[in-house]
Formats: sequence, structure tokens, C-alpha cells
Amino acid sequence: MTALRNGCPVQREDVSRDPPAPAREQVLLARPRGFCAGVERAVRAVETALELHGSPVYVRKQIVHNKHVVTRLEQRGAVFVEETDDVPRGAVMVFSAHGVSPKVRAEAASRGLRTIDATCPLVAKVHAEVRRFASEDYNVLLLGHEGHDEVIGTTGEAPARVQVIDGPDAVARMTAPDESKLVWLSQTTLAVDETMRTVRRLQDRFPQLQSPPSEDICYATQNRQQAVKEIAPRCDLVLVVGAAHSANSALLVDVALEAGVGQAHLVDAASDIDESWLVGATTVGVTAGASAPEELVASVLGWLGDRGYGDVAEVGTGSETQTFSLPRELRDHQLTPSGDVAGGRSR
Repeated sequence: MTALRNGCPVQREDVSRDPPAPAREQVLLARPRGFCAGVERAVRAVETALELHGSPVYVRKQIVHNKHVVTRLEQRGAVFVEETDDVPRGAVMVFSAHGVSPKVRAEAASRGLRTIDATCPLVAKVHAEVRRFASEDYNVLLLGHEGHDEVIGTTGEAPARVQVIDGPDAVARMTAPDESKLVWLSQTTLAVDETMRTVRRLQDRFPQLQSPPSEDICYATQNRQQAVKEIAPRCDLVLVVGAAHSANSALLVDVALEAGVGQAHLVDAASDIDESWLVGATTVGVTAGASAPEELVASVLGWLGDRGYGDVAEVGTGSETQTFSLPRELRDHQLTPSGDVAGGRSR
């Protein structure tokens, strides 16, 4: 309706406006996420071993902590075992990305196994640090999760010299035989913030404590945690794709909660999502641990899209370009017992 004011028409404000449109549901997809270079290398190692040597190829422990990856490799002919005693003499066996102790290598050699070492190079670096510090009479405080495959393998490099510190609260309970020769190292897949809290407590107790020559927590772990920190404050819910026994995946849930999201959940696949989590959630964050394949992320995005969360924006700190070459045993395409390779020994 038009009114007149001083002889001029004036448009009257419509007091019966439509209510404001509801906020649009969206997904913030973390970048980087999923497979890291070490996981890619380990999976390719098993695939290449199967191509070169045929089935079966035995793998000690899960090659990476993800049942979907393991199942896919089993379908191609890989056989996963717990110990070297489970492998027929003379067979081909792959060491997982988490690394093994010298004792395991010796057991494999005694059985004449043709070994392929798929240990992540960043884990192998920590093993080398333990050997070096132990040879210099240092006692090593290994920050990590008691019982984790990586921690077991790393500790095995010098069992008498390594003490595992599982979180900040463990610092008060530990003792040090010689406080003047202490160094801390860490599992590669720890939460960065919690690790530094542990380090600060250790430094308060042991002022002469030395630090590793370079960071032990791998770049991929740090990148995935940083990407989650970027998206979590903007989300109502964060979904982390990964296995429950994957340390780096589980830690992403903790990182998201500490960064301010109201709720965060670890899901092995889209079928694990509880639809009630979406109640009141306008923005959902999605990421994946370093051992979770991208097809699982795609299935989660599809599940969310079917429920109205079709607007997906990728957010993060950049792309990863790091790659690792295949184990030397596979590059040379020749395996002899105990992992000996023509032209030299495997590392």
C-alpha cells in the first residue's frame, strides 16, 4: 500500500515479512586428511609383493590400522599373522608400517623368511635415534601409548634403556636412574599439544633432559591435527573417519574437542554414524586418520549429502607432496632368505 507524505508517495514497510531463511547445512572437509606417505608406501609394498611373488604373501600384524585396507589386501592374497612363528619357513613376509624390534628380525632370519621392511621411514628414524642414544649410555624416555605396535618395536631397540611415558600424568610416577643422561623421544602419531605438556612436566622434573635432534611426531600427524583445529571452531559436529585402534585417528577426536567443537565422533565408516548426532547441527566437519582410505570419506560425504548436507567446502592448511620410495627389497625385485638382497643387505 502507498501513502502520501507532503504530497509525495512513500512505500510503507511490509510488517508481514517472511521469516528469515534457515541456515544452510554444510560440510567442512579437512585438508589434508587420510592416507599419509608412510601408509601409501606400506600398502603399495604389499600390493607389489603380491604382483612379484604371487599369493600368499604374509604380513606381520595389520600393515596399517584399518580393517578395510586389510580386508582389501586379504582379497588379493595377503595373509595377516600375529607373529613370525605363524609363517611357513622360507615364505615371503612383510613387516608393517609400525616397525619391528631386532628380536623380530632375528626370528624371521632363523626361519629363513624372505622379509620386506615396510616400516615407515619416519618410524625408522626414531629407531635409529634410540640405538644412537643407547650406545652413548643415555636413558630414553619414549613418549607413547603403552602396547602400541610402534612403541613395542621402538622399545625393542634397547629394552634396558627405554622407559615408556604414556601421557602427562605418568611423569609423576616415573624414576630416572641417571638424570644427567636423559633424552626424550616420541611415538610418531601422538597429539602434538599433549606431547608438549608431557615434555614440560619432564623438563620441570629433570632440568638436564635433552630433546631429540629433530621432531619425532611426523609431519602428516601434525598436518591433520592442524587442519582439524582450523575447522572445529566453525562446526557443530566433527566426524573423524578411522579405526578405533588407530592412534592418530582417535587423537583427531580429542583435538577437535579441545579446539572447541561441541561433539566429535570416530567412525569406521558411514554405517557407524548415529543420525541423532545431526540434531541441531548446521555445520559438520569431516576428516580422516592417516590410515583411512579416501573411499571411506566419500561414503561419509554421500551419507551426509542424502540428509541435506550437500554443500561441501574443503578447508585446511595445504597439500602434502611428500612421497617415500618402495622398500629396497621390492625396488631390486629380488628376495633371498632373511631379507638379503643381491648387492647388499636390506635395511
